[in-house]
Amino acid sequence: MKVRRAVPARYGLFILAALWMLVIVPLSAVAAPYAAYVMDARSGEVLHSRNADTRLHPASLTKMMTLYIAFQAVEQGEITLDTKVKISRFAASEPPSKLGLKPGQRIAFRYLIRAAAVKSANDAATAIGEALEGSEAAFARRMNRTAKALGMTRTTFKNAHGLTESGHLSTARDMSILGRHVLYDYPEYYNLFSRRSTNAGVREVANTNRRLLSAYRGADGIKTGYTRAAGFNLVASAERGRERIIATVFGGTSTSARNARVAELLDMGFKRAPSRVTLRKPKKPAYVRGGAGKIVRTSGLTRTSLRPQMRAGSLIAAAPAATTPPPAAAQASTSGVLSSDIQMALIAAQETPIEPAPTTASASNGLAGVSLRPILRPADETLAEAEGAAEENEVVTRLSTSGGHQWGVNVGRYTTRYNAERALVTTALAEMTTLEGTLRKVVKKPTGFEANFLGMTQESADLACRRLTARNISCQMVGPS
Repeated sequence: MKVRRAVPARYGLFILAALWMLVIVPLSAVAAPYAAYVMDARSGEVLHSRNADTRLHPASLTKMMTLYIAFQAVEQGEITLDTKVKISRFAASEPPSKLGLKPGQRIAFRYLIRAAAVKSANDAATAIGEALEGSEAAFARRMNRTAKALGMTRTTFKNAHGLTESGHLSTARDMSILGRHVLYDYPEYYNLFSRRSTNAGVREVANTNRRLLSAYRGADGIKTGYTRAAGFNLVASAERGRERIIATVFGGTSTSARNARVAELLDMGFKRAPSRVTLRKPKKPAYVRGGAGKIVRTSGLTRTSLRPQMRAGSLIAAAPAATTPPPAAAQASTSGVLSSDIQMALIAAQETPIEPAPTTASASNGLAGVSLRPILRPADETLAEAEGAAEENEVVTRLSTSGGHQWGVNVGRYTTRYNAERALVTTALAEMTTLEGTLRKVVKKPTGFEANFLGMTQESADLACRRLTARNISCQMVGPS
């Protein structure tokens, strides 16, 4: 009898344990909703779509918008890549993934961009937003204005990093649209997303998307994202030959499962996309500094234009109407422009300038006798030519205002001058940010024609070489001679 009583009790414990597992496991293992979208990046044509307009948690895909606005701000002069940003206590307190910034620390804006793009650092993303708009809330409003301008009709941002927040939602279609704009609107920065690692100022950081970048041929970006509510998200882009595909996945169950699914979608895209398509880049939205929605004062605005008075002694000789100016009340118009100003401007525009007659230097004003016309060189006078000027060893293809900058970069040695000049132009177009304003020179040497960019500081030359190397362009720094 004792044995018969013990067996049901043991089974009862097993049953209770099983019921407990049925309750607990589903609550912790509920899969995030799945969505997918595949696009021909060249034309924007949709190649595959599943739940693409369902509003879901984007997670760190949000940082694509943060970075897009950062690129826009640098382009428009709101901020520079070298601007030192002071890290707030709020930004430093963001949860991982993070760079590990400290309150009060100052770091160059370029390193915040790198950390957000490669490491997907939440503290760096928040610092970017605060640097541009002063607060996370103000930056979120700018994100939403930009999203609307890009055609992201079902997206609402609440923060700069993508951590789960009520109402912070987007769709697979909208994130694909954003990824396409990042690619085509700011190609000079797109190489960030393909770096396996990068220097983020305080330390070297690894790319969260390095597995797909290493495993899938042609993959060169763009952005990963993960939270418990979102699952494993990814917007990926790959190029093979003339074809470029963007594939987006929301709700992956793991990094490996997500990457496998994205690889399948990219393969599908390359199979379905035509080999030759006319490139139709998306329209870049208009830039409005400070953003729309800010209050603009209308009271106290200047209604009239205060014009400078005409200098004494500079009256126009052929303007009889100006010798007797009409009363001020008669001159005023509803637009605030004086009719006499218009009349005198018309007369001055139609006149032929009169050469001042030569006078002696003892004129009353001391300047009337000075002729502004340069003296012609005598016909029998010739200019001296520098010895050896006929032997030209270098060609300057662009003027520079580099001042005393004594550094530069060399991008190769070529067998012909034409090839060297072409390399300079191609390289300058590929890396406009750091090579802007430099002096392009082709220097003839016994071993060939060297293509150089000169007129740089040591720091800018080092940065240019690192960026060119990242683009697989050979580069060597050239020090002061």
